[in-house]
Amino acid sequence: MALPENCIITINGRVESGNPQVNEDSCDTIELITRGYFTRKGENFFITYHESEATGYKGCTTTVKIAGDSRCVTMLRFGPAQSQLVIEKGTRHICHYETGVGAMTLGVAADEIEHNLTDEGGEASFSYTLDTDAQLLSRNCVRLRVRLADSCRS
Repeated sequence: MALPENCIITINGRVESGNPQVNEDSCDTIELITRGYFTRKGENFFITYHESEATGYKGCTTTVKIAGDSRCVTMLRFGPAQSQLVIEKGTRHICHYETGVGAMTLGVAADEIEHNLTDEGGEASFSYTLDTDAQLLSRNCVRLRVRLADSCRS
């Protein structure tokens, strides 16, 4: 059963390759605006959306779970290119990441996690590093904005 789309999600992502102290020219940025599903279960917030050709993961669905206490973000991608990244303050996790051309095992460590999400939407931002064999691959910064669709407000 498909989840009803009840919100507009704006995702801004920034990837700094290699050394996080590098100059601006080695950064990639993306902005995606899409419809999706937003809900709160207990203290956790869930943002779900369908990937597109623009993201390179067409046919996949991504769910971002944000802990109410801002301690942890879990990103789960379902479909042809499945992934699970756990971004937790104070802990380096080993995670599975499917690239579309093969799977990788990555180390994931949080830099910061913040949010002001409520049942009405809001913003979340988090940054984290990815490494393989203790070699830094990238520093990633994500900002999500969730706005409930007008037709879904009571």
